[in-house]
Amino acid sequence: MPRIPFHYVDLRTFCYETEQVTRVERALRTLLPDEFDVERIESEGHHGDRIVVLSARVENADGVRYVLARLAQLPEFERLLDELDDRVTDNTELFLRVDKQAAFRGEVRRGDGITLRAKVEAYPATKDAAVDNAREALGRAATLDPDRGDE
Repeated sequence: MPRIPFHYVDLRTFCYETEQVTRVERALRTLLPDEFDVERIESEGHHGDRIVVLSARVENADGVRYVLARLAQLPEFERLLDELDDRVTDNTELFLRVDKQAAFRGEVRRGDGITLRAKVEAYPATKDAAVDNAREALGRAATLDPDRGDE
């Protein structure tokens, strides 16, 4: 199995007063391997409303492969690959937002609601090296079955 050049993938979303926590967590889990731990932190909004922050950090190689394979199911996947120069920072982090409503339906689409931040391995730690590694890893992820995690 080829090495995946990511240190970790962080996923985060917010559950607002008008939303059900179980539904929002289910949306987040669309991008996560089965039985993955999701952290919940309760907070308060500007007007005193309850906000629950749901987050998960995927650090093991199989889990990262799963998340990348789910991203490869984006209808705009080729466009994502073309935009990597804009989506990878000088700090070698890849940023992407995923549509929370689509994720609730089990679909992976770009949009608002779920933030993905992935730390890309790069030696030397330059943006160009990170973009190349992210492009290669995402290209390989397109051949993976997210439910099996293998090629």
